[in-house]
Amino acid sequence: MLTCRLPWWRSSATCKPWQSGRFLPGVWERCQALSRKGVDRTAGQGQQVVMQEEQVLEDLEIPLARREAETLFQEQPETGNPYLEDALLRSYLKTHLPPKVLEEVNQDLERFGNRLLTKIKHLGWECELNPPVFRQYDAWGRRVDHIVTCLAWRTMKEIAAEEGLIAEAYERRYSNWSRLHQAVKLYLFSSSSGGFSCPLAMTDGAAKVIESLGIPGSLKNAFDHLTSRDPKKFWTSGQWMTERRGGSDVANGTETVARKQPDGTYRLYGFKWFTSAADSDVALTLARVADAEGQVKQWPQGFSNLSLFFLKVRDEEGKLNSIQVQRLKDKLGTRQMATAELWLDGAKAELISAEGRGVASISHMLNITRIHNVIGAVASMRRMISLSREYARRRVAFGKLLKDHPLHMQTIARMEVQTRGAFLLLMEIVRLLGLVETNMASEQDQLLLRLLTPVAKLYTGKQASAVVVEAMESFGGQGYMEDTGLPVIVRDTLVLSIWEGTTNILSLDVLRSLTRSHGQVMAMFFSTVQKKLELASSTAKLEPAVKQMRDAISSLAQFMQAADSRGAVTMELAARDFSYTLARIYAGALLIEHAARPDASATDISAAQRWCNQELCPVARALENSSYEAEEVLMDSALVYEGSPACGSRL
Repeated sequence: MLTCRLPWWRSSATCKPWQSGRFLPGVWERCQALSRKGVDRTAGQGQQVVMQEEQVLEDLEIPLARREAETLFQEQPETGNPYLEDALLRSYLKTHLPPKVLEEVNQDLERFGNRLLTKIKHLGWECELNPPVFRQYDAWGRRVDHIVTCLAWRTMKEIAAEEGLIAEAYERRYSNWSRLHQAVKLYLFSSSSGGFSCPLAMTDGAAKVIESLGIPGSLKNAFDHLTSRDPKKFWTSGQWMTERRGGSDVANGTETVARKQPDGTYRLYGFKWFTSAADSDVALTLARVADAEGQVKQWPQGFSNLSLFFLKVRDEEGKLNSIQVQRLKDKLGTRQMATAELWLDGAKAELISAEGRGVASISHMLNITRIHNVIGAVASMRRMISLSREYARRRVAFGKLLKDHPLHMQTIARMEVQTRGAFLLLMEIVRLLGLVETNMASEQDQLLLRLLTPVAKLYTGKQASAVVVEAMESFGGQGYMEDTGLPVIVRDTLVLSIWEGTTNILSLDVLRSLTRSHGQVMAMFFSTVQKKLELASSTAKLEPAVKQMRDAISSLAQFMQAADSRGAVTMELAARDFSYTLARIYAGALLIEHAARPDASATDISAAQRWCNQELCPVARALENSSYEAEEVLMDSALVYEGSPACGSRL
């Protein structure tokens, strides 16, 4: 029997000459005739059969193509104003902001949400479709090292200025709530920004460093540009720390040398292996100061031997400041943003820290960029869940909408609980930062901010990766298709556990915060959590959650006691689980606090209950299982290297 074959993208295997339930006139008869005749390729008949077959295909091609497109058609999820659709965000602001501030902020965020929906979202997609291009030479062979960005990317910079996405935090028109207002706008902006959130993070960090230095006269102009609302004046900043050795160990990995000039400025020489937002106007970078003979000065123990410098990327004529661009990085995600390898060949720079104290000075920048990292993590979770829940209202599978499948809704609800905990953790550190910046913070607030910043960054980075991958799966095969935009969100999210310090690096930073406060920070942590739980004492539905939290706190306290007697190796091995424990307990306390409000909803209470049903104190469980014993270090290596040529030792 003859099978009428169409190209794979148009047809199934057999001839189906109908459209909208009706056979096409004349086509069915011809197809049947061909079927009866078969395909006899003898002389005279073969050509005739082929011609008849081609005519049938021609008749079938358009209606079948249309029919196949219709059977594969799925309705695209459409979300509205992201501010108006974020119930948790709005209830948080209503709870915490003073009435007058709330009124003005609410109007601004609703307006901004509409702008995101009507213009910014489309620009973000244009940035993805038109990533930066590196042109090393012009048409006449002159080296220009020009990083070409698209119009949408440059428009994002203008919008960032107009919306005060940096300025809002430094104008402080709402006092300590200004930082929170800025963070919420960045949270709404992040998923539509086409990657422009990253240069904004470093710009915010640079402004913070300059402010922490008292805005010296030589940097006043730069600070004004970095915090400007005028698109023509607004500058973005880079953060150039990573060198050829790579990684977070900048104190030992930095090879860049700074040589002092007669006019008091410095010239920088070295290779910067990973410079994000390489198209920025200015940058902060680390280098080792050398004397006239080129010898690097040796510093006493406790100094990093690195100093912090400020430089402009281009001079007044637009020429690069003795900088050569080697290439753009080919990254898994954040392709919208130019990340480059740079040679500094005498780049003119200004020393802005005390000599040898560069790492301490740039820590202000790192704290800000880590908070921006948390903003990006929570924003990506929220965006994917918003799309998932809308898709569930439109997609029919097995005879009913996805939203009517209990297991599907349970899966999204679990992601929602994780996102709510991460959101409240973000709001808490931003609230504390606002208090610190306006000199309203207590010692307890300052200690908590120091502890919770790395905790929130490391935990939400991991949460975001898990949630966005799970959310992508909720779309089935469509989630894997590039033109839906969903893989872009996944790729851009995966970097969040790496940038600004990996999970392990930040876990060790959490331990340093304990050491430097001589344990005082943990006392503050415990007392703060207990106070938040006390607020829920009169809410009967929260009693089980409160009990689970108090059990977790007790387990954590017991772990701290046991770890003190076991030496440094125990805490180092426990650092990651310990940090996860802090994140889960504190986020749980925040969820309970939010659910204990007089006007709390049933979903607020449910979110707190569900959060507390997970393992809240994994570090205690692991200690019980002897996971932090010295023998485990040897076994870890044995497990990892078994069968490897590198394995040369025996247990």
